[in-house]
Amino acid sequence: MPVLDGVVLVTGVMAAGKSTVAQALAETLPRAAHVRGDVFRRMIVSGREEYVPGAGDEAEAQLRLRYCLSAATADAYAEAGFTAVVQDVVLGEDLRTYAGLVRTRPLYVVVLAPRPEAVAAREAERSKTGYGAAWTVGMLDEALRTRTPRIGLWLDTSELTVEQTVEAIVAERERARAV
Repeated sequence: MPVLDGVVLVTGVMAAGKSTVAQALAETLPRAAHVRGDVFRRMIVSGREEYVPGAGDEAEAQLRLRYCLSAATADAYAEAGFTAVVQDVVLGEDLRTYAGLVRTRPLYVVVLAPRPEAVAAREAERSKTGYGAAWTVGMLDEALRTRTPRIGLWLDTSELTVEQTVEAIVAERERARAV
């Protein structure tokens, strides 16, 4: 049985495989919870401001609220003896900020970084769409590769299956340990 305790943040661009990998990772652990960051965004029923390029202060505040809520939820699960596997898009300096929001130690950070063409192919196969006029695969990939600090374990999952990705996370868990 793999040993990962505390909190594991699985991040990357949209369509990188975060949801699928986080769920599969949680299923391999003896006591785990899958904390889906986007759930906190969807909980805002009225007055929601989507975070898009050039978003205003309110959209920024709602993104910060989402991160605070998912970090606090992860801490609560960890305190109750579960490994909390958090999955969300956390890019740029927000990654360092998010790591500071999580109180639980250890904190593992896993950045799924498939090549842009792999992301585009995955996006085309999904029933939901994340990219469009506001965000392009290239824009988010650029933010990931040039503005996101190299914290934790970065995996090019372009050619990896979900199972291989989970195996790599478990095998390289010490490299994933952020704090």
